[in-house]
Parts: sequence; structure tokens; C-alpha cells
Amino acid sequence: MALTAAAEGDVRSVLVTDKQISAARQTLWDCRRLAVEHGAATAFAALLSGAYVPAPGERVAVIVCGANTDPADLVAR
Repeated sequence: MALTAAAEGDVRSVLVTDKQISAARQTLWDCRRLAVEHGAATAFAALLSGAYVPAPGERVAVIVCGANTDPADLVAR
């Protein structure tokens, strides 16, 4: 089922580095005080780094979660 849905839609994969993911987490913390897990910050990292550039007029949503994170590793600024 999941493979079928991905094959039928406009689904693309992009790569981001661990450093970009950590930077995205830190940005979410600094700007919004959201402590999110690394997996949740991955899509945001793709946007911040330019690995994914939305098409003109494209609406993008990034869903984040912090249920599996330790906010102690986020630097207070």
C-alpha cells in the first residue's frame, strides 16, 4: 500500500547531513522554542539547506514531534 501510494504520487527523496539536521533542530529551538527530535527536523533541514526547493506557489507543511528527544542537547541562545 505505501509503496503504491509513493509510486503514484510526486514523491522525491532528498539527502541532508547530520549537521544540517542538528542545525534545523537548533533553529526550531532558537526561533520557536520547539524541542524536536532529529527525525522530525529532517524535512525542515531539507528546506533550510536548499536540498528541497518548493516550486513557485507550492504549499509545504513540515510536521514535527518532540516525543523522542532530549532538549538538554539544545544550546540556549
